[in-house]
Amino acid sequence: MQWTLVIPLKPLARAKSRLADTATDGLRPGLALAFAQDTVAAALACQAVKDVAVVTDDPLAGRELAALGARIVPDTPHSGLNAALRHGAAVVRVSRPESAVAALNADLPALRPLELSRVLDAAAEFPRAFLADAAAVGTTLLAAAPGSELAPAFGLDSRARHAASGAVELRSSGVESVRQDVDTGTDLRTALALGVGPRTAAVAARLLIPDQ
Repeated sequence: MQWTLVIPLKPLARAKSRLADTATDGLRPGLALAFAQDTVAAALACQAVKDVAVVTDDPLAGRELAALGARIVPDTPHSGLNAALRHGAAVVRVSRPESAVAALNADLPALRPLELSRVLDAAAEFPRAFLADAAAVGTTLLAAAPGSELAPAFGLDSRARHAASGAVELRSSGVESVRQDVDTGTDLRTALALGVGPRTAAVAARLLIPDQ
């Protein structure tokens, strides 16, 4: 099974506010863009991925991610993360009604294509499935097989919310790069230890990142 990934990205000026202790206001937009670029590049290199649709209204992010090969879907609902994901999935399925669709976070700078493929292959066994984040509280990937609605429930305690919605939690091992989203300085240090993509590495080199 090949998947279309739907990746939401808020305007860069408002992204990654929780990294204020690590990156200045001037650097955070560039860091958020670098995360998204490395995430999209790794996703497109995954053999299980047919294509990537990024839901965003940020013009710079749209240009840069389109240059990598992503399809840009305007966030016309303007009603938050879950509305953006529902919209993106609906746009994808207009042309391919039976497409397998997965929502993926835009802040996975250490993402490995082989690990992503492992997760998606596992998800293909179920109508809906999700992968918890490294903190075991949130969600980094939510998958819907052909014929199933995505029904995203991202936000506070999304791991519990997705489980309550009937999605199967994936217990895949050896997929740390798919779990490691970046919201805080500690998250960024962990991602850097895993090994981030070139764009994140370039921006991170300009940061003074304190030791744990």
